[in-house]
Amino acid sequence: MTSDRFPSPARAELFAPRGPATPYRMTVTTALPHADAVALADQGLGAWLKQEGCEEPPPAVREPVGPDTPDAPDTPAERLRLGDRVLFDRDHGPLRGGPGTGRYHRRRLRTPAPHGTHQLTLTIATGAEGPTWVRLEAETHTTGSGVRTPCRVPVPELARTLLPLLDATDGPAAVHLSPQVLTAGQVGGLIDELCDPERRLPTVVASVPVNLGLDQWLADVVRPLCHQLPGLATAYVLDPGARTEFNVALEYHTVYGGAVRTYLPEVDPASRQDGARHPVLARQRIEEDIRRAAGLLAREPRRLAAEQPLPPPLAAVPVLRVAPPSGARADADRAAADARAELAALVREERQDRAEQQARADELELVRHSLRRERRRDRRRPAPGDEQAGARHGGAPVRGMTGRLCAGPGGAVLPTMPGGHSGPVGPAGSPSHWIDAPGTFTELMTRLGEFPLLSFTGDQKTTLALDGLQCAGASWARLTWDGLTALQEYAEAAVRGEAGGDFKQWCERTPAGCHRFPPRKAVRGESRTVFSHTKWKRERMLPVPECVDVSRRAFMGAHLRIGGGRTAPRLHYLDDCSGSGRIYVGYIGLHLTNTRTN
Repeated sequence: MTSDRFPSPARAELFAPRGPATPYRMTVTTALPHADAVALADQGLGAWLKQEGCEEPPPAVREPVGPDTPDAPDTPAERLRLGDRVLFDRDHGPLRGGPGTGRYHRRRLRTPAPHGTHQLTLTIATGAEGPTWVRLEAETHTTGSGVRTPCRVPVPELARTLLPLLDATDGPAAVHLSPQVLTAGQVGGLIDELCDPERRLPTVVASVPVNLGLDQWLADVVRPLCHQLPGLATAYVLDPGARTEFNVALEYHTVYGGAVRTYLPEVDPASRQDGARHPVLARQRIEEDIRRAAGLLAREPRRLAAEQPLPPPLAAVPVLRVAPPSGARADADRAAADARAELAALVREERQDRAEQQARADELELVRHSLRRERRRDRRRPAPGDEQAGARHGGAPVRGMTGRLCAGPGGAVLPTMPGGHSGPVGPAGSPSHWIDAPGTFTELMTRLGEFPLLSFTGDQKTTLALDGLQCAGASWARLTWDGLTALQEYAEAAVRGEAGGDFKQWCERTPAGCHRFPPRKAVRGESRTVFSHTKWKRERMLPVPECVDVSRRAFMGAHLRIGGGRTAPRLHYLDDCSGSGRIYVGYIGLHLTNTRTN
């Protein structure tokens, strides 16, 4: 098996000089029962692996597949080797939340890439009620900062296999591999799909130029244009009769002249302002460079797939846990005392890393929900002329030509938080992040003056480089801002002698009215292994003023976890509130070296 087949570089549509490739994420439903969906998915996965030159994984032994199967204790994933450097992990179990919440099955495939690893994860989850959810994620993890990689991971061939196999759907719409041609009599069903509140995927609608035939435009333009959309959007082509019917029904959301329009979820046909929310790709732009136009058309569906909150069953799937090698314990027994201590530290950090990954997944869901609430709130503000438009249509809910009721977008008003900030409320009643928090580390560095008791002494280049690395949009920057906000409030109390302990204790007992930072993400210091390792300790000897240490360096073991994983960012700081009355932030960047990253 060749290492470039997962996915093939020849299928990478656009290239960038540096940086990680944007992952592919598909989230759909199927009407099949959980057991049938798992069996068909395994069948399709096995056939695809065989086609790619890998060994087909053996059937799982007595693996429960029904959502009503009694919950089993948490067990690590089974790891199989299907070829040279090809790892296959599979696990199953109850969803987080206790007995009766549903079950999940997951398969993860890791294959070698020219400068890293390709990872493909398939998850099937079914809650106590509702449909079976299917999620397919494809990522490329590169090593080395100067490697040329595709700017986005291509649509996996497995996605093209599973969509028809599972009869995938998105709300009321079937998710097809290729665009579907609609006639005038089918326009009413399309409008119902656009206005359906359960729709999660964008809907791409293409028009046909008046001087070209439908079949020619479909074959030469629309199909190549939609090649990157399977699993990310549903696509339709309006024939001449359907185009007229559609544009009369949706006067603020029209598409014609060979243009292609992307309709995001929650279409409000009565709002002129909402019409501006759904991007249009003009015919001229398409014909100039159809390959580049295909990349532009896929950009919004990719963004939505990354920011859209997961449905509850998928959000309740625990992070993957892989058992350590069976010989690790025997090797440890034969090792010297220092080797056993090193192994124990590795095990502790493995558990800590797994907890961080779960915390990071939960935080990403909070960020996605917050972004969704913000956008809904913004869309509630009427634009000039919308009041008249609403009067013409007889109110906010609008009936189109077909007489169907089209629901407008929902919304949630964000409460005012202490200090005049507005923010989404988390489970504990505290904001998950401030609405005015910076969306990038570049903006964050320019606003450090808003924290008068914090001094940044580190290298700004290391921090600014995070803008080109983060895969979760603005979440890293927002989480860092959360940590700085809590440190500032702690410092204000500490210089008055009212903090009642260190920053960790402050997070565990945050006073009312103050910003709460998760205690599990506030770490007092590094492990003994890191402190006793000369090179690793040197990395954490960070700049401070001479008034703090005459050497202008101090060990900053205390840090905040900005994310989970081996390379996720950390913020290292020195609490000198009892001395100079300030906190010195010496580092904001990727995880420094330790037993997990070395």
